[in-house]
Amino acid sequence: MSESRKLAAILVADVVGYSRLAGADEERILARLRGLRSDLIDPTITLHHGRIVKRTGDGIIIEFRSVVDAVRCAIELQSGLAERNAGLPPEKRIEFRVGIHLGDVVEEADGDLMGDGVNIAARLESIAEPGGIVLSSAAYEHARDRLKETFVDLGEKTFKNIARPVRVYAVKIGSESAKPAPTPAPVKSGPPRLSMVVLPFANMGGDPEQEYFVDGVTESLTTDLSRMRGAFVIGRNTAFTYKGKAVDLKQVGRELNVRYILEGSVQRGGDRMRVNVQLVDAESGNHLWADRFDKPVADLFDMQDEIVARLANALNTQLVTAEARRAERAPAPDSMDLYFQGLAWANKGYSPENIAQARVFSERALAPDPGNVDALILYATTDTLPAIAYYSEDRRAGLLAAEQALARALSIAPEHAVAHLQMGIVHIFTNRADGGIAECERALTLDRNLAIAHGFIGIAKHFIGRSEETEAHVQEAIRLSPRDTLAYLWLGAPGYANIHLGDDAKAVVWLRRSIDANRNFPLYHFVLAAALAQLGRLDEARSAVQAGLALHPTFTVSRLNASPPSDNPTFLARRERLIDGMRKAGVPAQ
Repeated sequence: MSESRKLAAILVADVVGYSRLAGADEERILARLRGLRSDLIDPTITLHHGRIVKRTGDGIIIEFRSVVDAVRCAIELQSGLAERNAGLPPEKRIEFRVGIHLGDVVEEADGDLMGDGVNIAARLESIAEPGGIVLSSAAYEHARDRLKETFVDLGEKTFKNIARPVRVYAVKIGSESAKPAPTPAPVKSGPPRLSMVVLPFANMGGDPEQEYFVDGVTESLTTDLSRMRGAFVIGRNTAFTYKGKAVDLKQVGRELNVRYILEGSVQRGGDRMRVNVQLVDAESGNHLWADRFDKPVADLFDMQDEIVARLANALNTQLVTAEARRAERAPAPDSMDLYFQGLAWANKGYSPENIAQARVFSERALAPDPGNVDALILYATTDTLPAIAYYSEDRRAGLLAAEQALARALSIAPEHAVAHLQMGIVHIFTNRADGGIAECERALTLDRNLAIAHGFIGIAKHFIGRSEETEAHVQEAIRLSPRDTLAYLWLGAPGYANIHLGDDAKAVVWLRRSIDANRNFPLYHFVLAAALAQLGRLDEARSAVQAGLALHPTFTVSRLNASPPSDNPTFLARRERLIDGMRKAGVPAQ
């Protein structure tokens, strides 16, 4: 049959005031929506066993196997959005209305759903408050005794093209949370920052022979996360007391006094291994992030190392984001609160606005605590990045200022991996690439998962005339952290290198990949223009130049020539192809 009838729990959600938001800044609102889909909406739907039936521009229709799943998903989505909107002015908030109904639907052959079950859910969504959830009486009857939330009876409502009035109930989100009593002054309490436990991963296949691999992933991840500076990770022996038990994650958080819980599962099917993982806020029980890794089974130990490295890199970024959100809500942010907010800005990718915000927060963090090593490193980074992007007139002055801040950081914390990495970057861009490589290698000794160090070793090899080695180092960075927020910095390096080597077509592929990762880093637009011009694709080259000038209007060939990062003869000779390509593309000379 091409269609069938069934009873289904339907959730319909829509962005409040989407036309107004898009009219103000369509590109930014679309980027934010894509980000919300990837790190909040889609993972939460998957977690609660939902099936996305249809996306309708700024809306979504989802089918659930039960009303309880639908309501729990809606509450988690609205809570997550509220966290992300905290501190934003009303005109910049992305808020959803949500309607949920249990009713009869017709399922088409392509999986689409039709009928009153969908129509009523859509009508309910239209009357919900921004950030609110409303249910039909049919859905309410299934949810009221199974959920702790309070439901408010809104009475009967008449909807267009719906034959009978529908009784409507609103979910009162967070209704059981009492307001804290006022205190004379804000006092820091509760679990320490970056505190977490890695619960033993579940062996979904049940094969006893796979148990050692599953336990190995848990133990290695615990070890690697413990290397994060400032992280407090519960030891393996304590974590494994929860193995094989059904646990209340909030209770685990209270028992161990941690902010975050990482849980996951491993399943082997034929010659492939699937690892599912999710990060949970132990205080609220909200899921902050979820991901899935599918790998062919080859060498299990090599695969374990790769999975752990990818997880550690992804979690580092997610934990910084989570800590920054907490800091935004702090009534009296301290030095580390301010540092996390600044780092979250830097992690968004290079743009003058992001770096300026990171600079402000790093300065504010250093005011009460001049010895805050992490804030010193962030402060140095806000000098380094503009120099790398050729924004500053005196690049060397910016890099030397960064070096001074990093020298102070290393005098306080000699074993700080990121401080060694950043010092390596300064050396690489001040004609000391060999010393830069040594610093990056030292950083990797301290933190084997520091993907960016591999990327900058590749850049350094290019600067010392060994451009043919660059790509292998960048590939290693990608292997360790394929969705790294800073990947744009090193993804363009093989593009640079291949122009020097005369392979302009390959250079274009790498440079477009870097630009797709972050369109706000201007330098690689100009390098792309050079590669396209050398291929004779002048119209595309000129478009790339215009994109670069829109971000960096004062960029010129003479600025690029004024302070080359290396005096290596091979590098300088090969660099002429880049300069020639930029001139052909129309990059301003002066």
